[in-house]
Amino acid sequence: MRENKNFKELLADVEAIVLDVDGVMTDGGIIPLADGDFIRKYNAKDGYAIAYAVKHGLNIAVISGGFGKILESRLNRLCIEHKYTGCLDKIAAINDFIAKTGVKRENIIYMGDDIPDLEVLRYVGIPVAPADACSEVLQTAVYISERNGGAGAVRDIIEQVMRVKGTWALDSRGVINDDSKEVASR
Repeated sequence: MRENKNFKELLADVEAIVLDVDGVMTDGGIIPLADGDFIRKYNAKDGYAIAYAVKHGLNIAVISGGFGKILESRLNRLCIEHKYTGCLDKIAAINDFIAKTGVKRENIIYMGDDIPDLEVLRYVGIPVAPADACSEVLQTAVYISERNGGAGAVRDIIEQVMRVKGTWALDSRGVINDDSKEVASR
């Protein structure tokens, strides 16, 4: 974190929010399926906030060791353009994201919850965590949400960033995905 700014001041400079999936967008629970895919439980309010942020121009990306068709479908429905799933090298992924988008790493929020996230949390400018992250992550984060992973932690950080930028709650029409038939967060 840049030493001359507090957390709220850093939010004004945010160019992107990068999220882990299991333990951040979900509570970490998975149900394995016979085909090798997984069922995960997502929070609709987190999903709405992600889709709303994308709709209003905030760059949202996902870097996760998690994988599967169901996960890919969820990320597509939320209109997340930059997705790195099944990722074993999160630093390479964040550097690819930076190269493709031109965002500055000091202006990236990364939300992670466990040991595979530590290297990226230490690399970006604004490391954050859900309340139930492991102790090593909690010690690294400059902000710890009062919410657990999969229970509003993602919405918490997105809402804070968008409020600081003046882009939160601009309209109440909802968020519709590209085919205009389904609400993206559901």
